[in-house]
Amino acid sequence: MNAVLGRGTCGGHLTLLFTVEDSSEDDMFQGSLGAGICLEDGIEAIARGKKGDFELTVDFLSGTGNQEMYRQILDLLAEEISDFKEYTWDIAIKMRLPASHGFGMSAAGAISSSIAFQRALGLPHEESLRRAYRNAHRIERINSTGLGDVTALAYGGVELRVKPGSPFSGKKLETGPGVAKSWKKSADLVLAWRSNPGRHTSEYIDNSEWKSLISKAGKTEMEKLTKGEWNYSRWKDLLDSATHFSNNSGLASDASRARLMEKARKAVSTVEFANEVSVMFCMLGESVVILPNKLDSNLSLDKLPSELEKQGLESTITKIGNLV
Repeated sequence: MNAVLGRGTCGGHLTLLFTVEDSSEDDMFQGSLGAGICLEDGIEAIARGKKGDFELTVDFLSGTGNQEMYRQILDLLAEEISDFKEYTWDIAIKMRLPASHGFGMSAAGAISSSIAFQRALGLPHEESLRRAYRNAHRIERINSTGLGDVTALAYGGVELRVKPGSPFSGKKLETGPGVAKSWKKSADLVLAWRSNPGRHTSEYIDNSEWKSLISKAGKTEMEKLTKGEWNYSRWKDLLDSATHFSNNSGLASDASRARLMEKARKAVSTVEFANEVSVMFCMLGESVVILPNKLDSNLSLDKLPSELEKQGLESTITKIGNLV
C-alpha cells in the first residue's frame, strides 16, 4: 500500500507580558493572561505513514527539539482515533527558529505535527485544527513548556489573551475556555538570542515566588491593556506595558538577561536606531525582539543582524504572523 502523507505548519510566538494561571486541576483551564506577537517563521512538519506496527520515528531536518513531545502528540491522536494505530509513522521537522529561546517552538511543533498527522489520514480541516490546538495545549501543560502560546497561536497576529486556558476543549472541540483578541499589521521585527539558552520555562512557572511576582506584574499591565479596543492604535501601549512588566516582575534583573539586553542595545545604537526601535525581552527565553516604535514607519532593519553578530548574538528578521 502507498504511504499516506500530510503537511502542517505553524509560526512561533513570543510573549511580552503574562500571568500564571495554573490553579485549576483541569489543564484545559490552565494557562495565562497576557500579550504577545505571533511570528511568521516557525515549524514545518511532514508526516508519513505506512501500514504496520504503531511506531514513530522523528527526524529533525533543521534545528533540534524534544522527540518525546511528538510521540506524545501522536499518542493523544491515537487515543481518540484508532486508525492512527494501524500505521508506522515518520515525521520530519524543519525548524526556522531555535528551540528553548522564548519563541514558542514547543507549541508550534506540537500544533504543526498534529495537523500533519491528521492531514495524512484525510481528516476534516476545521476539526483537525481544533484538535491540534487542544492537544498541543494539553502537552504544553503536561511538560510545563508553556502557558499561553497555543491560545495565542490559535488567534494569530498581535494578541491579547483575556481568558486563560485551551482555545478549544472537550470531545466536541468547543471554543474556549481560553480566549484572545488579535489584530494584524504588516511589520518586520528582529529576533536575537544567545546560542546557549539559560533557564527552562518550568523553572519560573513552577516556582511559587516567581509565579507571584510575574502574575502581579502581569495583572497590573493587563488592567491597562484591556481598557478600550484592541487594535494597532495600541502598539505604543503594548511596548510600554512590556517594559513595565519586565522590570516589575524581576525578570529583567537576571544578570544573564541584562547582559543580553546590553549587547542588543549596543547593536541598535551602532546603526543609529535608538530612537526608532524598542528592544524587548521574549518571555521566558534568553532572547530579545527588536521592534519598530511606529508600525507605519517602513523602517528597514536589514543592518541589525550584522551588528548583532559582532556582539556575539545570533539573529533573524521575521514578520508578525497572520490572523488565524
